[in-house]
Amino acid sequence: MDPVTTAIVAAVASELSKAAISNSYDALKAALKKKFGSGSDLVGAVNQFEKKPDSDARKAMLREEVEAAKVNDDPEILQLAQDLLDKLKDEPGGQQIINQTQTNTASGNTVGGDFKFAPVQEGVKKT
Repeated sequence: MDPVTTAIVAAVASELSKAAISNSYDALKAALKKKFGSGSDLVGAVNQFEKKPDSDARKAMLREEVEAAKVNDDPEILQLAQDLLDKLKDEPGGQQIINQTQTNTASGNTVGGDFKFAPVQEGVKKT
């Protein structure tokens, strides 16, 4: 997951209980609003994710909007995201939240092994 999405997801997961995390998160959000506009799809995706942070669909939408807006090409926003991640790391359990955020997939699970993908149903073959 990219740094901006990771910072947003991890900060919301931490419930923004500490003032330093909350201030850094607010600074990142303010920069996104300033650069992309309060009514942008990106800021809308952040707002929607905040309402339902456990939603994989909203997390995917946030990731998609971050990529579409090329947010990770902006050095100022990347620095704000990194500052937020650094503050999260300093909190008890913060690194664990970041690690979990980075390894979860859209389904919420990471799996491994040998898989064979085949059609679920081939239909009835005519003879």
